[in-house]
Amino acid sequence: MPHSVMAAEPGALGVSTGSEESVRQTLPDSFGRDTPRHTVQGFISALGENDYLLASNYLNLTKSDNPTTAVREFKQALDAGGRFQPDLQINNTPEGNLTDQLPPSQENVGNISIGEKSVPLLLERVVSRQGEQYWQFSTETLSSIPEVLENTKPTLVSRYTFESLEDKKLFGYQLADLVAALAMVVSSFVLTYIMVWLLYHLLKIVYPRVRNTPLPVPDKVILPLAVVIMALILSEVMVYAGVSVTLREPVNRFTEIASWLAITWLLLRVIDAIFTRAVNLSYKKNYTERVSILGLLRKVVKALLLIFAVIVIFGNLGFDLTTGIAALGVGGLALALGAQKTIENLVGSVVVVADSPVRIGDYCKFGTYEGTVVDIGIRSSRVRTLSRTIVTVPNGDFSSMQIENFTSRDMFRFYHQLYLKRTADIEVVFKMVKDLDEFLNEHYLTNQEWNQVNILELRQDCYVIQLQAYINANDVMEFYDKQNVVFVDVLNQVAKYKVEHALPTQQLIVNQAELEHHRENNHDTDGQENDSERRANNSEEDTTKDNTSEVDTSADNDKQEEGIDLDKSVNRTKSAEAAAKQKRKAKKAEAKKAHKSRNYALAKRKFKRAKKNFSLSIWNQP
Repeated sequence: MPHSVMAAEPGALGVSTGSEESVRQTLPDSFGRDTPRHTVQGFISALGENDYLLASNYLNLTKSDNPTTAVREFKQALDAGGRFQPDLQINNTPEGNLTDQLPPSQENVGNISIGEKSVPLLLERVVSRQGEQYWQFSTETLSSIPEVLENTKPTLVSRYTFESLEDKKLFGYQLADLVAALAMVVSSFVLTYIMVWLLYHLLKIVYPRVRNTPLPVPDKVILPLAVVIMALILSEVMVYAGVSVTLREPVNRFTEIASWLAITWLLLRVIDAIFTRAVNLSYKKNYTERVSILGLLRKVVKALLLIFAVIVIFGNLGFDLTTGIAALGVGGLALALGAQKTIENLVGSVVVVADSPVRIGDYCKFGTYEGTVVDIGIRSSRVRTLSRTIVTVPNGDFSSMQIENFTSRDMFRFYHQLYLKRTADIEVVFKMVKDLDEFLNEHYLTNQEWNQVNILELRQDCYVIQLQAYINANDVMEFYDKQNVVFVDVLNQVAKYKVEHALPTQQLIVNQAELEHHRENNHDTDGQENDSERRANNSEEDTTKDNTSEVDTSADNDKQEEGIDLDKSVNRTKSAEAAAKQKRKAKKAEAKKAHKSRNYALAKRKFKRAKKNFSLSIWNQP
């Protein structure tokens, strides 16, 4: 049983106070009956363990009541038609809900409805002899249970349960209840999914005929909407079927979590559809500055929705939300101190969106990069460069940079130069400049911002004529098309004055005396080469003659010898001729190699002399 701790009086300790009153500090209840929510959860947990004696501690029984009988009857009534409120709707403070229409010592946590009879499930705050306060099911509710049981009928689960499944348990629950609950979950999901699918496709056919626009809701909402509807009807279906309250409450808690997940999923899809439609309308009405704001707002709304869903889901799992929210506040302060850079980026994203130096789709230049803005996020912005890469810039740095927005310019500059030869008549050039200035000023593609044609520079080879104007265009592609038209018109005007355009030319000046000297040297060198070739050819002919005479001599000597076989002499002659041919080939190869080396050395000397004595100058001239 819970105990109370009495604090010592200040007077007993020798401390003087104005009022000597005892201070009582109560320890937490050992059965967890401090709050209405804990009382309901503890009672259902005790029923799930079939510990009726433990469950009787959650009932405000009189001395004449049998605890086990009272708990069994109460459970029977709950199985037949008891409905507890969701956990998050049951108050979780020791004082209970003081804003309802009940006395402060009572709390409504559900009701029992069987036929036409309905009994509220009331908790009452009990004060023990020791002064302890806790919550129990009220005597008023328990006294109405026998009258409710008179109207009860066998439930669907009890009527259609096989005898072989009776009194069999799995995971602490009746096997018949588990099978029935599983069958109802699957069947309810299938039925609701088919119903939502049919309803969606019916709207998809009817909506365009009524509004003349396609249905703005995507088909991705079918599944989460089916889960939400299933969670709403499943609890009533299980009560009608008579599934035990010990299994029904965990299933209800699971379906509530599933329904919150499905609602979050559904809302995310709806948020995407709403913001996508808003972005399309912004582009359609040419409110492109709203696109960045809508993108950031979409992400903020999604983040808040996810945070809320996580808090609710943890609350359904039994966590104390009050303590968790307080911990989030303290943890948020600590996180803010430790994540200053992240917060700086968050503030920078607000600055970028609010100040709008750039918007999504704008072409800009910042730092050493330039490209098209593809996204402005909560922490960073992404820019696609000309090399088709993505540069991610933290918004804290992006908001403090000097950003040049090319898309925001109201007109494009036409700035080019013409180069005319200095041989042109200066009066003709001056008249042409004056006429071109009037032509650009009156051209239908230019505006009156700044149109000017003037002689920019006098070079030694040409006149430089500067053309400057501004062209109205919505984008760079339109500007290029208009610029082509202005180019052609300007060149046609210049062609009327019959002036020549200055083209880049080169002039080569060579000293004539040195050139003749080089020619004579080349002629002498060629004569020497020809002499050396003739000598080489004569030496080859002499060698051939010597070899031939040697062969003839050896043949005569062979004829004079007696007793020598003629076939052997013929073989010797052929071998001698083959050897002579090989020697001639080797000498020719050596002569060619020597000739090539001499030519290479001669060309090298020519190049060195030409490089040393050759004078060359190149410049641009008309």
